[in-house]
Amino acid sequence: MSQLYKEAGVNLEAGYESVARIKKHVASTMRLGAMDIFGDFGGSFDLSELNYQKPVLVSGTDGVGTKLKLAFDMDIHDTIGIDAVAMCVNDILTQGAEPLFFLDYIACGKNDPAQIEAIVKGVAEGSKLSGAALLGGETAEMPGFYQDGEYDIAGFAVGVVEKDARVNKANVKVGDQIIGLPSSGVHSNGFSLVRHIIKEQNLDLHTQYEGFDKPLGEVLLTPTEIYVAPVLNLLQSVKVNAMAHITGGGFYENVPRMLPEGMGAKFKASTWTPPAIFPFLQAKAGISDKEMFTVFNMGIGYMIVVNPDDVAATLALLPNASLIGEITETGQIEIQ
Repeated sequence: MSQLYKEAGVNLEAGYESVARIKKHVASTMRLGAMDIFGDFGGSFDLSELNYQKPVLVSGTDGVGTKLKLAFDMDIHDTIGIDAVAMCVNDILTQGAEPLFFLDYIACGKNDPAQIEAIVKGVAEGSKLSGAALLGGETAEMPGFYQDGEYDIAGFAVGVVEKDARVNKANVKVGDQIIGLPSSGVHSNGFSLVRHIIKEQNLDLHTQYEGFDKPLGEVLLTPTEIYVAPVLNLLQSVKVNAMAHITGGGFYENVPRMLPEGMGAKFKASTWTPPAIFPFLQAKAGISDKEMFTVFNMGIGYMIVVNPDDVAATLALLPNASLIGEITETGQIEIQ
């Protein structure tokens, strides 16, 4: 290896070890269409292997934001990769797309093979949960840019849907009903506010507070729920008019993205119970309900809009879901 490069802070041998460690995790995600060419300069997927007549590709990219800071503080790195996958595949799912493959990008100050393996293990787990193949990625060692032990991760997902079956918000009508799927917690948005609350209220990530069964840091690192399997199953039986992934901006920013111009939505907050982390944070910081719904998912990670006649069938196929609201003509987002 290059001794000068090592003196500059880049350890090529650690990079080779990382690749050897993650190979088994990547291999565990292979699916129909994925071409096994690990280590090439690009990942390949054979779309002709799938039974699509008019395939439309849907893509999305995202990261996990400052939730990473909590992973560093807790020294827990095997769930953050699930978040990276979830943030991408849940987005493309809103058009009814079946995830096909995922690629990740990890940048670090120092290549720690064990840490890289833990991260990619999570990416592989998220890929398997979504049915996507992990076709490849990049690990960039950038000494002097990131502190040792710290890193950033981002991802990119591609899915496919039949052109005529693509979920299109143009089908939404006043009176349509909104079904909510529960979140697993804060997911991967709002962590700048979470970290601010932790600092201002002198909260300890390693303390198990009343109402929780594990330390606060572990509660906050609960990975983002992946909704692919139940939603794709639902789409086989029920006509879905629109869907939304509730991410940064909470209800007020994300719900309008699934609505035609001029329409609104009215929600009854009493129809679901948010995970305990939300009332905990709200009480500690004295945050208003409006602010909470502006920043966080508040226990609803994904929304599905259906015709009133399809509510019963939808809830039967999604036993953890709830009827939480309806489409209105007000043009406003109302939460009662």
